[in-house]
Amino acid sequence: MSGISLVLDGKVALITGGSRGIGAATVRMFSAAGARVAFSYQKANVQAEALVAECCGPQRCVAIRQELSTPADGRALVNAAVAAFGRLDILVVNHGIWPSNEAPIAEMPDEQWRRTMAVNLDSVFGLVQAAVAQMDRQAKPSPLDGQATGHIVLISSTAGQRGEANHADYAVTKGALISLTKSLSSELAPRGIRVNCVAPGWVATEMSAAAVGDPEMGAKIRAGIPVGRVASPREIAGPVLFLCTPLAGFISGEVLNVNGGAVLVG
Repeated sequence: MSGISLVLDGKVALITGGSRGIGAATVRMFSAAGARVAFSYQKANVQAEALVAECCGPQRCVAIRQELSTPADGRALVNAAVAAFGRLDILVVNHGIWPSNEAPIAEMPDEQWRRTMAVNLDSVFGLVQAAVAQMDRQAKPSPLDGQATGHIVLISSTAGQRGEANHADYAVTKGALISLTKSLSSELAPRGIRVNCVAPGWVATEMSAAAVGDPEMGAKIRAGIPVGRVASPREIAGPVLFLCTPLAGFISGEVLNVNGGAVLVG
């Protein structure tokens, strides 16, 4: 009896924020599953080049330096990925910023609010818009036969579901991605494009290192997670991969919580 594999042979995926953390783990996993992968990065040039080499080089994996803070930036990134590999089957929107300083709403600077909205939402609009247009243009089977013709996975957060004190800007953007998932699913599922969301809790990444590593804050974080620890990036990448395989072909518009049970206690 043969095993069941999560494979993406012949597929092209674009993963934003792919040079580090959850993004890099997702790039590795999608590449191992057989996809050709384009990923974006902004500053981590050394890490990006090393990841391309690790994933069999530019014939199978390309790194694209791209600022993501406007709709035009998002569209430019999709166009660059298509130019590299000729098509686009999967979009994973993983990039985002979480200003680590605590900013009560009465004191939050306009600049911080606008910057978080720009990176975490405005660029996503352009990414999704261009990706959907590309997926629609590609030769594909009729969606009426039940086969997915494209996949979009948006990375949200538990903060988007239960809020986060002193980080309202971040929580608002992640809540908006959940709403966007549901709206896009209703619109695109009839055309064969599956749109879903993965909502991680605390993950051991560079972005969260200061908070997780702080003795007092780290203990508080772990105390709020029923499994007693933060996730590894690979534990987020796995569910993302699953949602882009035929095994998830009947899943659309869902928010998959990957947080060690944390939402249940929130």
